[in-house]
Amino acid sequence: MINQLKRFLKDESGAAAIEYGLITSGVSVAIIPGVKSVGTQLVTIFTALQNAI
Repeated sequence: MINQLKRFLKDESGAAAIEYGLITSGVSVAIIPGVKSVGTQLVTIFTALQNAI
């Protein structure tokens, strides 16, 4: 039982997946405001186009 617990505590196979998840969430937090800003600008452009037609 002690040996199994030691092996479990030394096992780092899931660490890379957790790190990739943290990196992905950090990138998405940085991208979301930019996409929102672009979306707002597109609405303004399309509204101007609609009014011009």
